Amino acid sequence: MRLAKLIAALLCLLFAVGCSDGGPATPVPPVNPTEIPSVPEGGGTLVEPMLGEPSNLISILATDSASHTIAGQVYVSLLKYDKDINLVPYAAESYEVLDGGRRLRFKLREDIYWTDGVQLTADDVEFTYRLTIDPKTPTAYAGNFKLVKEFRKTGKFSFEATYEQPFAKALVSWATDILPKHVLEGENLLDTKYSRQPVGAGPYMLKEWTAGSQIVLEANPTFFEGKPYIDYLVYRVIPDMGTQFLELKAGNLDTMGLDSLQYLYQTSGPGWDGSFRKFSFLSFGYTFLGFNFKHPFFQDVRVRRAIDYAIDRRELIKGVLYGMGEAANGPYKPGTWQYDDNVRPRPFDPDKARALLAEAGWTDSDGDGWLDKDGKRFAFSIITNQGNSLRIKTGVILQQRLKDVGIQVSLRTVEWAAFIKEFVDKGRFDAIILGWNILQDPDIYNVWHSSMAVDGGLNFTRYINPELDELLERGRHLVRQEERKPIYDRVQEILHDDVPYCFLYVPMSLPIVQARIQNIEAAPAGISYNSEKWWIPRSLQHQP
Repeated sequence: MRLAKLIAALLCLLFAVGCSDGGPATPVPPVNPTEIPSVPEGGGTLVEPMLGEPSNLISILATDSASHTIAGQVYVSLLKYDKDINLVPYAAESYEVLDGGRRLRFKLREDIYWTDGVQLTADDVEFTYRLTIDPKTPTAYAGNFKLVKEFRKTGKFSFEATYEQPFAKALVSWATDILPKHVLEGENLLDTKYSRQPVGAGPYMLKEWTAGSQIVLEANPTFFEGKPYIDYLVYRVIPDMGTQFLELKAGNLDTMGLDSLQYLYQTSGPGWDGSFRKFSFLSFGYTFLGFNFKHPFFQDVRVRRAIDYAIDRRELIKGVLYGMGEAANGPYKPGTWQYDDNVRPRPFDPDKARALLAEAGWTDSDGDGWLDKDGKRFAFSIITNQGNSLRIKTGVILQQRLKDVGIQVSLRTVEWAAFIKEFVDKGRFDAIILGWNILQDPDIYNVWHSSMAVDGGLNFTRYINPELDELLERGRHLVRQEERKPIYDRVQEILHDDVPYCFLYVPMSLPIVQARIQNIEAAPAGISYNSEKWWIPRSLQHQP
């Protein structure tokens, strides 16, 4: 009952803030489809928000989404995903998989140039590979490339990568940003101007970076697939989703990711219909509550299971996502081949949670309503990033549910850049609410293998399980789906039984875009797969 009142209060507050003016502050004019030219027109500016600033535009050094969003526009990779989430050539002209998957042969395009006029060659690919596996490079992405037994250039624009044994993610690993050898060779990567002044070969190039304010990208006129239609991409740093929405309503943003409340109740009617397009699809990502295994409270699996039993995921989907999402039950997307339906979700059972906590020695010895053990109250903090209303609301609901079983939880939000650099990368937290993208391949070595449980590593909860290590190592060297399926079923089972994370939910992805932006087509890959082909009619263009 208390939680129902809490959710109701949150709804009232959100409706009051989101709907106080009844619509956009400056209505965005509707677009008349009959006035859209039949042929794409170049020019104009697209503005979108970011919750936080990029940490580093040398992408192998970055783990945050903001950095990779910008880097994905600035650099190119050998391969990329198409609209149907298939790997297709990008900077590569062609590729071959040989020797049963033990050898990859790539031929690069010969018409790709860095924005300073230097031609991109196999030397750049080799440099990126060797830089990534260099022990002195502080990167979380070396694991996949360390499996390469031999890298051999076979020409100025061709090379082969040989593996000791087949590696399922070999092709995916080469879908990574290529870095310029002639620019970065000999540079101190931890203190180089190119972390903020990148030289790339992608569809856009950096024009301006105003710290704490915005990043402006300009269309690359020499991009090998043709100059993008839209001249400028402006990424405004707006560290709060509520503020982002107000800016969207005012016509100051062209696109953003809506939350469920905004999608369902706040983006229809005058100023919205005909002025914006909305999309919805189950996202390739999940939100989780992760435990720091260096914290003494979380080293007992009974405690972790008890917390999982104390969480009502139906409540989260209703109270946070307003029904627009699904319960998460492991690191894989429901409905995909790697997801194991036989691993049953742990039900909401606060009585079972209390029993497990008592079994682990946690009781209310002094009658104050809070569990204690050896003179210590069961109290810990959950940290998440500022500006993400979904994660913050999730934390509020978890706080109440854990209070119901005698656990005292405090919530803390931190600005995005500091959140990643000072807390996530250094493992400075008790528990954390965060999200991961769900990859197309089930190999989750980089997040869960014990070798990644280091400062700056993606296994920032410091979870170590020898059986899981062995499975992850074995699974990535199998190629056939029927051979890999039992491996990753067992992976999901281990993560369910051992509860290093409480997997919470898979939300719907809910992008909204001003109707003036043309050539947007939803597909299994989302809507951004062809963003360099988006265009704006000349009569509807704005300048940065």
